[in-house]
Amino acid sequence: MADDKRQTKSLSALANEQDEDLNRTQTRTPAPAYEADATSYMDFCPDAVELPAHERWTAVTPASAAQLWGANAKPCRDPGGSYRFRVGSELQADDTQTDDARLDIDFDSKLVRALSIMYQKPHATESKPQVARPQPTSWVTKMNIVIHVVGSRGDVQPFIALGQELQRYGHRVRLATHDIFEKSIRASNLEYYPIGGDPAALMAYMVKNPGLIPNMESLTAGEIQQKRYMVQEMLENFWRSCIEPDTLTGRPFVADAIIANPPSFAHIHCAQALGIPVHLMFTMPWSNTTAFPHPLANLQNAGRDPAFANYISYSVVEWLTWQGKGSTASQWAVLKLLDSSLGDVINKWRKSIDLEEVAMFDGPMLANTLKIPFTYCWSPALVPKPADWPSYIDVCGFFFREAPDYSPPADLDRFLANGPPPVYIGFGSIVLDNPDEMTGTIIQAVNAAGARAIISKGWADLAGTDNENIYWIGDCPHEWLFQQVAAVVHHGGAGTTACGLKNGRPTTIVPFFGDQPFWGQMVANAGAGPQPIPHKSLTADNLADAIRYCLSQQAAIAAASIAASMESEAGVQAAVQSFHRQLPLERIRCDLIPSEPASWTYTKTKKPLRLSKMAAEIILSKTSADSKHMRIYESNPTIIETTRWDPITGGASAVMGTATDMAGSVTGMVTKPIEEYRDAQRRWARESQRRQDRDDAADQANRSSGDRSMSSAGQQAQMKQPSVVGKMVAASAKSIGGIAPTATKGMLVDFPLALTEGLRSIPTHYGDKARDHGPVTSAASGAAVAGKTFAWGFVDGISDLIVQPYKGAKNDGAAGAIKGLGKGVVGLTTKSGAGMFGLFAYNAAGISRSIRSATHAGTRKAIAKARHAEGLWMIEAGVVDDIKQSEVTSAFKEWRDNV
Repeated sequence: MADDKRQTKSLSALANEQDEDLNRTQTRTPAPAYEADATSYMDFCPDAVELPAHERWTAVTPASAAQLWGANAKPCRDPGGSYRFRVGSELQADDTQTDDARLDIDFDSKLVRALSIMYQKPHATESKPQVARPQPTSWVTKMNIVIHVVGSRGDVQPFIALGQELQRYGHRVRLATHDIFEKSIRASNLEYYPIGGDPAALMAYMVKNPGLIPNMESLTAGEIQQKRYMVQEMLENFWRSCIEPDTLTGRPFVADAIIANPPSFAHIHCAQALGIPVHLMFTMPWSNTTAFPHPLANLQNAGRDPAFANYISYSVVEWLTWQGKGSTASQWAVLKLLDSSLGDVINKWRKSIDLEEVAMFDGPMLANTLKIPFTYCWSPALVPKPADWPSYIDVCGFFFREAPDYSPPADLDRFLANGPPPVYIGFGSIVLDNPDEMTGTIIQAVNAAGARAIISKGWADLAGTDNENIYWIGDCPHEWLFQQVAAVVHHGGAGTTACGLKNGRPTTIVPFFGDQPFWGQMVANAGAGPQPIPHKSLTADNLADAIRYCLSQQAAIAAASIAASMESEAGVQAAVQSFHRQLPLERIRCDLIPSEPASWTYTKTKKPLRLSKMAAEIILSKTSADSKHMRIYESNPTIIETTRWDPITGGASAVMGTATDMAGSVTGMVTKPIEEYRDAQRRWARESQRRQDRDDAADQANRSSGDRSMSSAGQQAQMKQPSVVGKMVAASAKSIGGIAPTATKGMLVDFPLALTEGLRSIPTHYGDKARDHGPVTSAASGAAVAGKTFAWGFVDGISDLIVQPYKGAKNDGAAGAIKGLGKGVVGLTTKSGAGMFGLFAYNAAGISRSIRSATHAGTRKAIAKARHAEGLWMIEAGVVDDIKQSEVTSAFKEWRDNV
């Protein structure tokens, strides 16, 4: 709680003091040149507070104002509905979530201090930041690409455009998303795979719980558990979308690469199981940067280093999301009692596809740690690429689909012709709690502003009576509609924002959750609209003021400037080039048919031969090659290792992990059968419902009563429901049988390995760099790593006694030499210690992983079966003729005999 006796200063005085201080310390990122137009809204609303010029870029959230004017600044709305900050107000110390869906992050808390030490610090940029531009290049290797998307229509549509562009390069594209979008995806000539999940229910839940921490109503209503089941279902179906045949044609499909938006969550894990590349694409910042904080973060007590506070905010939000954790013990306890941790759900699913669990500190940061390629689909005219983003992160521009053919109804034509251009108002896929209240607010605002309006009904089903100033519209392509209006008011989805700005339309954003506040602030910073108005703060008065500003000349000029900049962008084409550029092309290609990706390795040759699915089937059928020499090929292996910071915490966490796993095995005798029963019931219910839906669609004309048909189908499904008693007994027995192996692995593998890795990490804390010894994936690789670690451990440790004092003396004289001697002693102890312990630890780890691979081979067998089926299908379907088959056979024999 802020001190009530704190002396209150004027905003201008505080701003000037902080302005001078920031000029001295130079810790802020300078504003881009286009920010010069950001004062237009200040001119329009003269009683609003204007920020110093160089602060307008960083003041994109209430957090920035807190940094500028003090941590106890509290927002209040000006007459235009925008947020301003008043010093002297008190903030609740226990608040963890703001009304605009962001999460309070207190940099004085123990959690944040710990995370700031554990996670990687900002690094220098690898290359000068540039916008990815499309290049007229071809792509030889044609791949099976699956696109994973979770979200609303605005999230899915950009990926439809991306899929169509990928098809132009000859790729086979499958889009895996919610069932409701099947029709539009198939109409775009893309393959579709259903993942389940109800986006309307998800939107309603997000409106009710806009941030990371659900409200108590959702907790008591059981919505958390329902969403957990939804996530489980989607994860399972995302995996199936990678290896199962097309649901309509039955054509086999095995993914060669994955493209996904981050909220789909399955992407990296599916790529690891298949050993294929993964590329993430998103509409809001998801990668650590010092330029601005995470869009869902509200920073407090950022201190003298706001740039680092921005950077670490991404790690904190990711970690909280993974853990399902609030900042207070009571919140975490409630969430854990409900088992709502996303990490728990993902790790349980990872086990089902034969992957090991991911540690709680590593799971949230996998994309960053593994350097997963990332493409951001927004306009650099709105948000330039930060200077500290590396070369594998691109900003490509918004994704726009080809405008669909549309002929407006006659009454809409008459409405547009009978007056000045109207304002568009719509909230798309948002599901509102009280649509009637929202309707009344909109109508009052339109009348107060003296404007005409086209109001979209949307998923909230807004409704009213048409009159000479208001037209109620259903589904209508924004590409056409936004050309007919003077300004737009919407929820701030990235796609809708992009479409409005592309057409040069001033924009008011009423954010509900997610990236919507971010885009609202970006539009306001550019002067193309007023400050965003959170939906809970929306009134007829502030909406009317916002509409007036959007109809002003200042807003029109700013929006037109952005539109002019966006004209030269080709976001979809640039994104495809970014995807191609990041692929490991030399590792992907088949050695015999370069136009196809490799899926198998033939090992009985002097040099392993990479083969496509079709090439492998030709060789097996046309030559004496034996299938036992065929191995699943991984074009892009993903290795996830547990991070260890030192031997003490590393060893302790290994011991605690073993104890926890053993306790879980004991309690699992009871809990695992219950989980098995619940999972079986959910699977049966889903399958029964889908069967019912198919029956209803195919046989609707012959049904006399929907209720009677449902009852009949339900009874029939119930008779076919499989018994789960056997699975429950097996789950209990498996849990009991896991106690001894868990204890053995903990003592002989996990603890020695954690100790060794912890010793290797100690020199990195004073700037040294640990050698990359390569991954341990089998007994052979474990022995190789053990030998290298032992040899280099003693060589590097002894050399440190000489090299470190020399470096210290060269840089800092005698004092530096003493420090260097200390580093040398530490290096000798830790590096040689890691070498000695590693002789046992890495060998044990290699043996353990070989045993695990042999006993957890179900997923690899499923992948092999699916690849074999697709190769056979390609031959049977006549994809390759007899002449081509003979060429492949000849090339194989030449490789076998000569290479």
